[in-house]
Amino acid sequence: MASPSTGPALLTSYCKWWKLGDLRKCGSLCRRSIGEAILLTKVLLTFLPNFWLLLCPDVFSSKSFALQAQKKILSKIASKTVANMLIDDTSSEIFDELYKVTKEHTHNKKEAHKIMKDLIKVAIKIGILYRNNQFNQEEVAIVEKFRKKLNQTAMTIVSFYEVEYTFDKIVLSKLLHECKDLVHELVQRHLTPRTHGRINHVFNHFADVEFLSTLYSLDGNCRPSLKRMCEGINKLLDEKVL
Repeated sequence: MASPSTGPALLTSYCKWWKLGDLRKCGSLCRRSIGEAILLTKVLLTFLPNFWLLLCPDVFSSKSFALQAQKKILSKIASKTVANMLIDDTSSEIFDELYKVTKEHTHNKKEAHKIMKDLIKVAIKIGILYRNNQFNQEEVAIVEKFRKKLNQTAMTIVSFYEVEYTFDKIVLSKLLHECKDLVHELVQRHLTPRTHGRINHVFNHFADVEFLSTLYSLDGNCRPSLKRMCEGINKLLDEKVL
């Protein structure tokens, strides 16, 4: 059995040979037969879901990453309230579609992953602060302003999709930048410059007029994803989540 110091290197090599389809290498690394290497992989995938991300790094799941991020944050903050906090399934589906259209626009899987991971990290951190009553009276007022602005933005996104030829990239970009400013104001007292950088990274991408033009192109590849996103947003609006 590998020592703790050599374990990560062994796992990395194992993932490499598995992705290349060389089961003999996997078996030799583990000092096991090919059949045992396959069995070991199945066990790892069953009991360590994040192991799948090592085997297939191009596959992005916002739900999986959200759970991973929560575990990392929860290891530092012990609270039943926080432990019960999850990103809901509908939001996760919207995030997954956002990843697809971001990848389509940027032609860069790594950057698309980074944007979505930053989005999820920021959302979870704000959720933790809110659920644990960390905002003062002034910040609670900012939360309400943000909710109203987010609701306005969500309805605008759907309206621009449902009513043809109403799309205005300048209007939508302005709304998203206003959301960004409110988020910065809300977490100013609580989060680090690094998190503020993540906020800029996320909103500057989604508010980019070229990205919005790609997203709303009537004959573009993003149209099916936009449809599913708007269906999810409508559901959140109906449930008064947004």
